[in-house]
Amino acid sequence: MHYFAFKRNTLYCENTRIKKLAEGFGTPLYVYSERTIREHYNKIKKAFKEVKPLICYSVKANSNLSILKIIKSLGGGLDIVSGGELYRAKAVKCRPEKIVYASVGKSEAEIKDALKYGILMFNVESAAELERINSACIKMKKKAKVSLRFNPDVEPGTHTYITTGKKETKFGLDEGSLKKIFLESKRYKSIVLCGIHIHIGSQITTSHPFLKALKKVSGIVKYLRTKNIAIDYLNIGGGLGIVYGEEKPQTAADFAKKVLPLIKPLSLKLIIEPGRFIVGNAGVLVAKVLYIKDTKSKRFIIVDAAMNDLIRPSLYDAYHTIVGVDKVKGPPGRSSDIVGPVCESGDFLGKDRPLKVKEGDYIAVLGAGAYGFSMSSNYNSRPRPAEVLVKNNKTTLVRKRENYKDLIEKEV
Repeated sequence: MHYFAFKRNTLYCENTRIKKLAEGFGTPLYVYSERTIREHYNKIKKAFKEVKPLICYSVKANSNLSILKIIKSLGGGLDIVSGGELYRAKAVKCRPEKIVYASVGKSEAEIKDALKYGILMFNVESAAELERINSACIKMKKKAKVSLRFNPDVEPGTHTYITTGKKETKFGLDEGSLKKIFLESKRYKSIVLCGIHIHIGSQITTSHPFLKALKKVSGIVKYLRTKNIAIDYLNIGGGLGIVYGEEKPQTAADFAKKVLPLIKPLSLKLIIEPGRFIVGNAGVLVAKVLYIKDTKSKRFIIVDAAMNDLIRPSLYDAYHTIVGVDKVKGPPGRSSDIVGPVCESGDFLGKDRPLKVKEGDYIAVLGAGAYGFSMSSNYNSRPRPAEVLVKNNKTTLVRKRENYKDLIEKEV
């Protein structure tokens, strides 16, 4: 569910016309719906209410401070993966006991910053990382809570680049290595090993991979208890898929109904790390049509947004629904590729779309709220877009558009 819809043949975000935003703020432009963000968060909260989870929003999905503030206002925590994301968490005054820190490559400086802030726990991915955290704790005379990330070697049925729970990926520990660390936990004098973490991938549309992974986790927890090793937390990560085109992903309620029978008997505190599920369909990328180019083999709709603004189609061959901001009567337009100005043949937002637009019209790329701006770049020396947040009929500029001066201000 989201709050982007056509009213009187023009696209709205909640009660605000997209065309008015494009004309007022310029394009390319990211537009976010606050109501959608709040409702998606609350759907997860409601689905898992009987176990009262800590919902740690995945900052990497969309790290805009205004969105983080919404999550905080709802009582949520944050899942961070870098020192920069910790800095953002501090900026919005997220309570440290609601922050979990993942990433296979935490630097010593990042570890120390997190220890100083007093985060809830680190999700640790290797024995070497655990040694590094233990060493930092000794130097700082602190203790650190740690969940070990388990790699269950399950196929999540998603794109290879966002598959993170297979044995050939860089993520997590295999079962033998994980058990060994728990059994030797007394070696780590400044570490409190208190949980198991899994995150098997992103844009997963079925519960089956989660169930397979959780059955393995359940076996590990039971094994550890036979060795008198008790843990307090189970972090099941994120990865719930959304609708980009023809997908039919599970709802939060369906997902909870399937996984809770495996989670509840373990009697552990539950942590969930949703990102895309909360913000994916809460955002669109608006662009202006610059040219229509007809060739003998294909029609190209050239717009002012490009792969540097939204890289998912180019990187993952991801599908996003694309619509004209104003509906045009009559039959569909000629099948066209929607492309940007970047000097790459891989610079496209969509291919073979029957989009009926003309020069000067606006288009909207739907489902762009997650991994859109957060993965954007200045490739081809293109300034990054502005971002606006809509609440009913009120619009707030939550990130100013970059200019050419911004592109070179750090250079010498």
